[in-house]
Amino acid sequence: MKLPSIALKANAKSAVIDILNARLADAIDLALITKQAHWNLRGPGFIAVHEMLDPMRVDLDNHVDIIAERIAQLDGIALGTKESVAKTSTLAAYPTDIRKIDDHLAALAERYAALANQVREDIDATEEAGDADAADILTAFSRDLDKNFWFIKSHLE
Repeated sequence: MKLPSIALKANAKSAVIDILNARLADAIDLALITKQAHWNLRGPGFIAVHEMLDPMRVDLDNHVDIIAERIAQLDGIALGTKESVAKTSTLAAYPTDIRKIDDHLAALAERYAALANQVREDIDATEEAGDADAADILTAFSRDLDKNFWFIKSHLE
């Protein structure tokens, strides 16, 4: 018995799955990076930044799950292993030798902005592929990335 599936052409599904897997790797990487900063902050303003980063991690984890589930809905395989993330993430490696809050915030701002800008490009690409749902998922992700980037950047100004 042939089961019904989401009515997207195979090449559109493949393109969207590739885009979503790339952003999945970046989102997992950014979640890990955010926690790395959270654990290693030092200096004045510690508690404010420390407590700001936890909800950002929660936001990222929620988007990771939604992105991975969309990949599965399209009959793809969500690639979320440490090996896949290390191989695929487009984010710059996070420095592990920093402690000052401003150094962490600058490093986080760079990575949040890079991912937010890439996600905006991917919104257009998934729309062009015909997957309005994937574009909507990425739009929601973009909103949270922009909001959290703004929070981070506001601590640096």
